[in-house]
Amino acid sequence: MEVKLAPERGVEIKAWSLPDVRSMARNRTLLHVVFWLVYLAFFSLLYGSYIDDYYNAFMVELAELPFKMGLVYFNMYYLMPKYLLTKKYLEFVVYLLLLMMVITALMQYVLLPFLIHPMFCPTTCKEDNLTLFRFVKNIVNINYVVMITAVIYLLKNWYRHQQAAQSLTQDKLEAELKFLKAQIHPHFLFNTLNSLYSLTLKKSEKAPEVVLKLSELMDYMLYDAAAATVPLEKELNYMRNYIELERVRYADRVDITFTEAGSIAGKRIAPMILLPFIENAFKHGVSTETENAWVRIDVKVQADELILLVENCKCGEQASRSNRDFASGIGLKNVRRRLELLYENRYNLEIEDEAESYAVCLQLDLSEEEV
Repeated sequence: MEVKLAPERGVEIKAWSLPDVRSMARNRTLLHVVFWLVYLAFFSLLYGSYIDDYYNAFMVELAELPFKMGLVYFNMYYLMPKYLLTKKYLEFVVYLLLLMMVITALMQYVLLPFLIHPMFCPTTCKEDNLTLFRFVKNIVNINYVVMITAVIYLLKNWYRHQQAAQSLTQDKLEAELKFLKAQIHPHFLFNTLNSLYSLTLKKSEKAPEVVLKLSELMDYMLYDAAAATVPLEKELNYMRNYIELERVRYADRVDITFTEAGSIAGKRIAPMILLPFIENAFKHGVSTETENAWVRIDVKVQADELILLVENCKCGEQASRSNRDFASGIGLKNVRRRLELLYENRYNLEIEDEAESYAVCLQLDLSEEEV
């Protein structure tokens, strides 16, 4: 209920709002009350139309209701969890039948002759109401409410297990993604620190620049890469810093080309998903630093699609073997696994392993990561 003040007259106006259906659905007691009210109304109308006496039908159902509720709750909260859900089917059937017979006997031989007939239908009491045939018929009738509530219980139990399984699967995927990221980070840091170590040995003036770039990379890995997605601009800036570090390391010994095209505004991407391909180009392709070594990196964004093309020369047998090791080893497997987990059916990865060059083309659908 909302209370508002009318600006013209200064009086309160009470506006009634609809009840929150979701909060009501979470109230178990209320749901149980609603179920039994619906059950009582439905079967009172059903039997009342059969005997053409709705009042007597309602009073009979109301008098029998505590017995049926006891049967239902004992079945749902004791027999089913202990026997049915543990696959002890024979014990469940035997105990349920015995319980139904006891409840039916109480209703037929105690409740019916001493309460229902004297109070609600004294003139219609017949001796056949106490026969064995009537007893069996009453067991069949009481079976309806047992079956309805058992189905509801089983569906609820199935849904709860499905939710738990889904949550467990999600937790496993998140754990696996964290593990894959953890494999990437130390590998990258190892390469970068090697570069910095080489510069300090040479007492290069570029060492402070490398430290600054490295600090920016560390900041990204520690605070941004932990998120599920990051702005594409941050990921590309991370790549730029990495490439600049490699420029410092190789100087003029390697021809490095990096181009970007397309609009990246509003685009998001999984962090650290592109770097392994660029790392591979430098670590496995041109690490021997032979003459005429080159690396080409091209990033294009077309509508909702990102295309990354990374090429490098095979400078010597060692570089060729390293590229093959990456393609068949844990490096590429980790990248493929992350792509499968994060971009299932939304990516395409092509690798061309030629005699003189090695190329990787990755296409990513970024439509679901847009802001």
